[in-house]
Amino acid sequence: MLDPYLAQLTALADPDRVSQMQDYHKMDRVYLGVTNPQINDLTKTWREELDLADRVSLADALWQTDIFEARLAAAKLLTQARLRPDDEPAWQLMQSWVPEFDSWAIADHVCMAVQKRLIADPDRLDVVEAWTQSDHLWTRRAALVATLPWTKQNHPKPEELAARERILGWAEGYLPVKNGIMQKAIAWWVRDLSRHDPARATAFIDANSHQMKPYAVKEASRYLPERTNPAA
Repeated sequence: MLDPYLAQLTALADPDRVSQMQDYHKMDRVYLGVTNPQINDLTKTWREELDLADRVSLADALWQTDIFEARLAAAKLLTQARLRPDDEPAWQLMQSWVPEFDSWAIADHVCMAVQKRLIADPDRLDVVEAWTQSDHLWTRRAALVATLPWTKQNHPKPEELAARERILGWAEGYLPVKNGIMQKAIAWWVRDLSRHDPARATAFIDANSHQMKPYAVKEASRYLPERTNPAA
């Protein structure tokens, strides 16, 4: 099943962009030089052509190539609010990808797909919570990126507010680690929260700024102008 779809992807290859992508992403894998809009157009067509079972199968095959653009396409194939009749195979496949994350671009595209599955079934946060205990840095980071929808509710229901607090607890648990990747992920989560619940974001920063790098405090405070000294 893979060959005709991979052929469509490789037909768009631009060798002139490959070295630039290699330098930017800094991971040793095959790059084709295909742009994100081109991948979007391809996967939109594929989603229309294929039923869910075939999409899951194709996504699995694309991921296994370890080609950069193929992994992005795999994620985009499954980034959809409703996956009918049953999204469990897609959810299981996404979970299998998480331990293989090794760079932000691929991880973030998959996390966008994961977000849709978590919104569809918030009980899956139990699975994501286990990621926070992983020895794998990118898995721990994914727990925050995949849960960004919980930063965006202006009037959260009680269960949504409880989930938000649960995730903030994960973020707080990460804070003794000074790793820049994790510090940025925490800052982005709190920054996004600040646009919808500035009081809670401010409280988080006030309580934890002593464990955050100055740039992380600055980023988390970006939409909080009342914080006159964000690096404090």
